[in-house]
Amino acid sequence: MAAAHGIKFRTDKDFAYAQNLVETVAWLAGQPDYLDDLREAVQSLDLFTRIRGRARSAKVFEWLASAMSFQGISDQVAQNYLSDHGRPRWATIARGVRIGACPLLKSYWHFHGCHYRKSSQTCALPQLMATCSLPRDRFRNGNLNQLAYSFFLFIRDVAGGDLVRWIDGRLAEADFGPDRIASMAAAIIGPLSGIHGLADKVLNMTLADLLVVGHAHNPRWGEVGGSLIAIDSLVHNFLARTGILKRARASHPYGPQCYGAAGCAAVLRHLSDGIDARQFNAAFPRYFPRYVQRSIWAYCSEEGLHICNGRTVDDSRRCKNQDCRLFYGCDRVALRQAGKRA
Repeated sequence: MAAAHGIKFRTDKDFAYAQNLVETVAWLAGQPDYLDDLREAVQSLDLFTRIRGRARSAKVFEWLASAMSFQGISDQVAQNYLSDHGRPRWATIARGVRIGACPLLKSYWHFHGCHYRKSSQTCALPQLMATCSLPRDRFRNGNLNQLAYSFFLFIRDVAGGDLVRWIDGRLAEADFGPDRIASMAAAIIGPLSGIHGLADKVLNMTLADLLVVGHAHNPRWGEVGGSLIAIDSLVHNFLARTGILKRARASHPYGPQCYGAAGCAAVLRHLSDGIDARQFNAAFPRYFPRYVQRSIWAYCSEEGLHICNGRTVDDSRRCKNQDCRLFYGCDRVALRQAGKRA
């Protein structure tokens, strides 16, 4: 099997097995109206029509910063906290940066090293905390306070106050070569990954949703957004349990390696090459790894079909869940030996 996306399956039969399994999951658990809700949310913000510059960036910031708050905890808990305590607001943070005496708020580059901790009420410059605006925002933890301020400063200082225009420019500059989509993705993911506390999974997930629905504004947005994949433990473990990682010569522990040259994301991009997403919805792009990844997550998640996860499978032995539609065609790999993690 020829290599692609850094992945080389052991045989053509192994590749066909993996692609058939993943495509079946997309049929079983995929959400064909996935884009509809996103379009409604983004259109309500009026991001791509009348408003420009900082006014547009304020809306994009508030939408993305709220989505970025959904990390390290269940969606329902995060949503409840946002409802009770409010979402990150551009105007509030802008004012806090403007009047703040802390030298770390001078610019995006100065801000690194804040080290604010909500639980212990400490930071890198505790003598200035009483006059600093950052701790006053009632975000769920100090890491999210730092993320919101770091993201604001990135838009102001790196993106020149207009994140949409910055994305347009970065994509245009990187749009060349046989791996143009990967190059364009790297051109925006690379700089944005420097924002404090922004994990790869969260960055890919939130940015993918924004870019996919921005296709009408700029077709490059849709191409890149559709290629971005968010790997969590559910997706990784699915690829391991089904034997796909082993057949792809890509076995690895869950973590940063999932985004490596032979990681989960590369495997899913490779498999998505042969899955025409237009069969699920004619409005989808042909190549849509993001949809494939979301379908796997929905198949496994308790919030989705709740079929392939640690609550339904004893990972010390081969899966015995015969109610799973994939059961008789799945490798059913045990993730760890009894009493011992793999």
